[in-house]
Amino acid sequence: MISFNYETSFELDNEPQFEDWINQVIESEDKTVGEINYVFCDDEYLLQKNIEFLDHDTLTDIISFDYTLGNLISGDILISVERVRENAVEYKAAFDEELKRVMAHGVLHYCGYKDKSEEDSALMRTKEEEKIKLFHVER
Repeated sequence: MISFNYETSFELDNEPQFEDWINQVIESEDKTVGEINYVFCDDEYLLQKNIEFLDHDTLTDIISFDYTLGNLISGDILISVERVRENAVEYKAAFDEELKRVMAHGVLHYCGYKDKSEEDSALMRTKEEEKIKLFHVER
């Protein structure tokens, strides 16, 4: 089950479409959808969680808490909408595309992809782009 929660005024325009897409992302990796909770928030909210749970005093666009068991993909994905907006401007991307990238990024971590090395980051970016394209595919 995929749920969307809001700690800011931002809301997804079409939750069912996003839910279907995230299901496709997970299934395309031969994994099973467990419980995925997206929390959309602002910088302040995410910074507090970053300090509280990860002891990192830095702004970030996403924090994910992985509860995956085997192939059953589960976790909490916290996304700063403010960071996503700023990143979209910095990378000259549309906000919607950057949001999808970050949403896919969290799930891809649960599927086993890393981004600590240059090689891993390059693969993660390739996978993000591949998964964003699934959003436009009708089922």
